Amino acid sequence: MRLGEWLNKYIFPPKCIFCRRVMESDGVCERCKASIPYRVPQESKESIMFVDGVFSCFHYEGDVRNALIRYKFGGLSKYAVDLAEYLEKCINENLSGKYDIISWIPLSRRRLRKRGYDQARLLAEEVCTRLSTSPVRTLSKCRDSAPQSRQVDAAHRKANILGAYESAADVSGKRIILIDDVLTTGSTASECARILKTSGADKVYVLTVAKTRARKKN
Repeated sequence: MRLGEWLNKYIFPPKCIFCRRVMESDGVCERCKASIPYRVPQESKESIMFVDGVFSCFHYEGDVRNALIRYKFGGLSKYAVDLAEYLEKCINENLSGKYDIISWIPLSRRRLRKRGYDQARLLAEEVCTRLSTSPVRTLSKCRDSAPQSRQVDAAHRKANILGAYESAADVSGKRIILIDDVLTTGSTASECARILKTSGADKVYVLTVAKTRARKKN
């Protein structure tokens, strides 16, 4: 091992993407593999307009939430490699033979320049590498809408995202998996699926690393 590599390993040692435990190499530690609450896909019974099926690997909480925040906002784009393993598993369990295209919900150009990478696209690319296929850009974000997380309720989220996306490929008759990092109310997923269905897509499935738990109604 070269001196520079040795110093880098001991100054910035590999850590588990979830609990940050120091490891010999990047990835997920054995403790987290056993304890992180992988969501049984059959639990994903959400009904989102224009979407034919919703699948998420985890609940958006605890170490999963912290890992996704680091991945999305902390520059740790390398997390995509390990997160894609769970997405691939979800596809194999639920959507094998049911899709033609794997795509993603894209960032706006402004946010892409600021962040430096599109976290959903990286996930789609890593999943496709595992499945020996190539991702297809099916959507473009044509308007830099305000962050969905700042919207006060589902109605504002829906209004905020309306008209923010446009079709970027011929999807006529295609069955599409749209990948993203987190699903909250589903407003963004619904709008993207609407655009694709209007453009002729046959089926649109949404696959995310995590989703927020549904709030209990009073």
